[in-house]
Amino acid sequence: MDITRSVPNRTAGGAGKAGATILFSLKNEVGGLVKALRTFQEKHVNLVHIESRKSKRRNSDFEIFVACDSDHHQLRELTQLLAQHANVVEITSQSHAGSAAAARRPDDECDVPWFPKKISDLDLCNQVLMYGSDLDADHPGFKDVVYRKRRNYFVDLARSYKHGDPIPRADYTSEEVQTWARVFRELNKLYPSHACKEFLKNLPLLAKHCHYKEENIPQLEDVSRFLKERSGFSVRPVSGYLSPRDFLAGLAFRVFHCTQYVRHSSDPFYTPEPDTCHELLGHVPLLAEPGFAQFSQEIGLASLGADDDAVRRLATCYFFTVEFGLCKQDGKLRAYGAGLLSSVGELKHALSGEAKIAPFDPRLTCDEECVITAFQNVYFVADTFDDAKNKMRDFAKRIRRPFSLRYNAYTQSVDVLKDSGSIRTLVEDLRHELHIVEDALNRLGSATV
Repeated sequence: MDITRSVPNRTAGGAGKAGATILFSLKNEVGGLVKALRTFQEKHVNLVHIESRKSKRRNSDFEIFVACDSDHHQLRELTQLLAQHANVVEITSQSHAGSAAAARRPDDECDVPWFPKKISDLDLCNQVLMYGSDLDADHPGFKDVVYRKRRNYFVDLARSYKHGDPIPRADYTSEEVQTWARVFRELNKLYPSHACKEFLKNLPLLAKHCHYKEENIPQLEDVSRFLKERSGFSVRPVSGYLSPRDFLAGLAFRVFHCTQYVRHSSDPFYTPEPDTCHELLGHVPLLAEPGFAQFSQEIGLASLGADDDAVRRLATCYFFTVEFGLCKQDGKLRAYGAGLLSSVGELKHALSGEAKIAPFDPRLTCDEECVITAFQNVYFVADTFDDAKNKMRDFAKRIRRPFSLRYNAYTQSVDVLKDSGSIRTLVEDLRHELHIVEDALNRLGSATV
């Protein structure tokens, strides 16, 4: 899933009533605004402010901005209803200030911005900024009525999904399979000489366990089950180009938001958006690699509760590593970025010797321009995955947050470390882990005597 765009920082607090701002554009239907606003009435949500304004995304469109009172449960239901008549661009929720007494409570979290703290909270983090059921005029499938209908089919599959559900199995058409086959065939010719070792190691495993082959598009449920066993990652369906904040939040829980639709058949080697060819061929083989999975998760964890600019910088670093990264192996450049490993043309270009290459340094990379519809201006090289991970870890430490986070793999949740009590709990857990290490070393020493 490519991410390059930013959305306002989420600042919701704890439970109870919250203020929310929703930005949406209307679908092309008579009485669209009235129908959209009626959803607020149906959910008994009080509108505090409403205005229309020129879209910053499309010159010909207007967007509707509303401020309302809503709790998180209402917000989720409201978004689902609103999507019938509008294209939700972004949502920002913020808890009311509350009483002064509440603000002084030591266990209160009003000073911590809202972000998903458990994996099921990702149900609230699915704001699609681009595409989905709507395609821009320059999209290859814009004028194809049948293709647009298929896209609606995949949007419905993604929107119906909730954490814990089995991922809906997609019923692919023969045309979609043929498009996949052309991409699969041409990329597999390049992989032996262009892809990194870790990528190549996992391809045969995906063929064996997830039915990766020319005449079959793998199902996300099978892929998710395989990743869970290999690296702890799982897959979650998404209907389009997800906001950077929401996409990175998924990575924090080792969840990869993944599209199911296939690019338009008229141009199988180009897509202006992430499709299932990009996801399954570009991303999945390396998500099965534990070291790479940890690298991806650390970028996600660094984004939780960060401000807009920090999320932008992290998303840019993600773009030039996980999407378009190069590494050195056996004295040669190899690709590990999914945007390269799913694009015949750009994979050849990046390793042609003609592309501009620079060392990966997050402090500099974070300000580079991300190009979506053309080849990148520059590609960044890491010596190893561990090198890139260590640099990103140091970079993440510079992000200013009044708290630290720890991922709890047992509960698939994040613990906020912002007081002595939470830190003591972490120390006790670490002592337990060190006890296990000590016991293992003692047994090893006994065995070698």
